[in-house]
Amino acid sequence: MKKVVYAAAVAIALAVGAGAYLNTGTEAAPASTFVLLDGSKQSAADFKGKVTLVNFWATSCVTCVAEMPKVIATYEKYKAQGYDTVAVAMSYDPPAYVVNYAETRKLPFKVAIDNTGAVARAWGDIALTPTTFVVNKRGEVVKRYVGEPDFAALHKLIEKLLADA
Repeated sequence: MKKVVYAAAVAIALAVGAGAYLNTGTEAAPASTFVLLDGSKQSAADFKGKVTLVNFWATSCVTCVAEMPKVIATYEKYKAQGYDTVAVAMSYDPPAYVVNYAETRKLPFKVAIDNTGAVARAWGDIALTPTTFVVNKRGEVVKRYVGEPDFAALHKLIEKLLADA
């Protein structure tokens, strides 16, 4: 009986600890440098002061292509309020395809090509696309989506983060 009570107490303590850990939800955005299509560079440190969406995608990813109009609409809706977007093309995506996609779709936000895979590794060995991160004004990752986000919930989160000082 003592073993069962002890095991239950340990399980409860672990659950509470895990819940507290999972609910903290913020960690600094990984130190990384994005090489943009125009050849300029941006670092994750540049995100401070803005709410930023970092979207790992590929031109060959059906879900990525399907969600891109919603990513564009979200950017257009919030850009004047201190919101930014960086679309990071995966290392296996041919640069010519990325440039063509960005130009023909008139992507209004920053597009980076992760030629070496270093950015994907820095952000947690991203292998599945789309994978999207929301970074708050303090440069902390507050949300990660694997697959297409629920855009209504994403908009609520963005609005909350934009309202934060």
